[in-house]
Amino acid sequence: MSKTSTKARRKKTRANAFDQLAEITSNLWWTWQPQLAPLFQSLNPRSYESSNQNPVVALRKCTAAKRRTLESNPQFVKGVRDAHRDLSRYKRAKTLYAKGAKASSNVAYFCMEYALHESLPLYAGGLGVLAGDHLKSASDLGLPFAAVGIYWKRGYGRQRINAAGKQVSGEQLIKPENTPFSEVRTSGGRPWRLRLAMGSDRVTVRAWRADVGRVPLYLLDTDMPANKPRDRKLTHTLYSGDRDTRIRQEILLGIGGWQLLRALKIPVGACHLNEGHAAFLSLERIAERMKESGETFAQALRYVRNTSVFTTHTPVPAGNEEFDPALVDHYLSTYQRKLKLTHEQFHNLARVKPDNAKENFGMTPLALRTSRYANGVAKLHGEIARKMWSGIFPKKKTSAVPIGHVTNGIHLQTWLHPAMNELLSEHLGENWAENQDKSATWKRATRIPNEALWNLHAQFKAELIEFCRQRIERQLRRDPVRGMKLSDVKNILDPNALTIGFARRFATYKRATLIFSDPARLAKILNNKKAPVQLIFAGKAHPADTEGQAFVAEVVRFSRMPRFRNRVVFLEDYDMNVARHMVAGVDVWLNNPKRPHEASGTSGMKPALHGGLNLSILDGWWPEGFNGKNGWKIGTGQDHRGTAKDDQRDVASLYKTLEKEVVPLYFKRANGNTPTEWIARMKNAIQSIPHVFNSHRQVKEYWKRYYLPALRNHARQA
Repeated sequence: MSKTSTKARRKKTRANAFDQLAEITSNLWWTWQPQLAPLFQSLNPRSYESSNQNPVVALRKCTAAKRRTLESNPQFVKGVRDAHRDLSRYKRAKTLYAKGAKASSNVAYFCMEYALHESLPLYAGGLGVLAGDHLKSASDLGLPFAAVGIYWKRGYGRQRINAAGKQVSGEQLIKPENTPFSEVRTSGGRPWRLRLAMGSDRVTVRAWRADVGRVPLYLLDTDMPANKPRDRKLTHTLYSGDRDTRIRQEILLGIGGWQLLRALKIPVGACHLNEGHAAFLSLERIAERMKESGETFAQALRYVRNTSVFTTHTPVPAGNEEFDPALVDHYLSTYQRKLKLTHEQFHNLARVKPDNAKENFGMTPLALRTSRYANGVAKLHGEIARKMWSGIFPKKKTSAVPIGHVTNGIHLQTWLHPAMNELLSEHLGENWAENQDKSATWKRATRIPNEALWNLHAQFKAELIEFCRQRIERQLRRDPVRGMKLSDVKNILDPNALTIGFARRFATYKRATLIFSDPARLAKILNNKKAPVQLIFAGKAHPADTEGQAFVAEVVRFSRMPRFRNRVVFLEDYDMNVARHMVAGVDVWLNNPKRPHEASGTSGMKPALHGGLNLSILDGWWPEGFNGKNGWKIGTGQDHRGTAKDDQRDVASLYKTLEKEVVPLYFKRANGNTPTEWIARMKNAIQSIPHVFNSHRQVKEYWKRYYLPALRNHARQA
């Protein structure tokens, strides 16, 4: 073979490697393929880390010299080729639902936020995490699915803890070139544009497409020169602005999102409204049906109801979105005319009690009235939701109110530590992930040797502690704290201590500070030399939530007290990256909300995947998950009535459970240094929780109970 042909072949191989890598990074499939991280990191380690593990940035900032080096590295080229092959096979594979889902129409999923990866902060908390995991499982299962959201250019906000111990909120610009998003174009190749009516104004909208495995996610964007400054800001920051901004954001999501799907000619047979933010979608669909089919309002409403699924996530009345009727009239009066309704009839769609002029325009009542299929996100939450909204169905008994429940789950491959994946593959079988929602799969966890599980957990804890020390050191270098030296960072946290984690949104009902109710008693628990305990906290409060921010400051204040220093840590800027470290490394996951304010919660499902044990109020998913041997309960399942006595009751149970059960069991080492009885609980958690609380089971439930009937209704009424 000539030198010329050899060079040509090498050049082709080089081009293919980076072309293939570009294709891999353009599909968010990589977010649940942790084995690819070393490949991405090799492109530009500094850029990869500083961008929060963003392979798109690492690839873009890979220098020409580095490319040449990597192109000549057979191991790198093989890694890229193997990953590209795996992605191609994934997209082509005949999945479990490929045949049954061969519908001519898709399920369209609408949500205000999506948590797909820490480098894309388009999420605030549990709702976004749930939505991101839902899309990933829909992709894995091969459902006919398309999703709609908003491209929040400045994300949800960064969190910094300053020298005074207070939260400082900042912004993070998410540039398109640093994302795997591609701008949506028309069939003629021109950028797609929509002139969306918002009252008397017209707002120009464009859209971006993100591929989440097999599922397309369309993100709406108004940040363009063609718009007024106030309209450009609509898609800047998630959950920001006044009520005027919020209603326009929800018009964008529901009405603009539907118009996008129609413009792209994506066939839709069912719509899933994940929370009430997208409920204006139903008004647009009814109006369109009346115009195109000549149906009456009642006929069009029947069709839309029969093809709509609504999931409520908020068991607190004040947490459900409402708008002043005058504000709704200002922006949506045209829909009153399109639907051929009187003013009262139009507003009655969004009232609990018809003709009650004192009621605001409620997005949850609107969604419930226009969706045949409705659900809460845990069994207990379903019961609460039926009671909360029974007024909308006055002729039905509370037990017969048409709101069911589909308990949330997590996308296992997104949250699973790679080393734990190897251990599970070894003992559950290589194909365990394909059968993750079968109890028989997880019963094999008894085969895992105690020492192997314990040693791996010790590794995860060591990784978590090192991660915490690095984050604390970075914080101190930026904002020095009096009395704290950089040299002391190495003493923060103890790998031999019982480690308890608390990480979530700092909403006040979650009571992040509850464990500090009796500082002296807590200090005694933490500083026991024979049985040391430590606490790791993380979480953001909304920039407008002063009470939540006060909770953050309180936890930080305790962490800096001499009697709690090194035993209590607060990690700033909580995100999916912080969460992954914590759920793998903690021994115990603490959850103490005011029951029944936690709709579901998914954070506690993640430590269980690694053998972590929950210590939780019987709220959200835990009443379904707790079996007496896979963790502990706080209290006896009593509701919080909003009194100080309720807090005192719960904290007394928390302390007693820690002192009498959790801590003694962890340090009970009958056989050398291995806590046999503790490990038995770890295995029980692995056996009893992941097979139920995974998003594959969750999405299958939605498909069978809601999506498939809605698609059939569409086929009958199309």
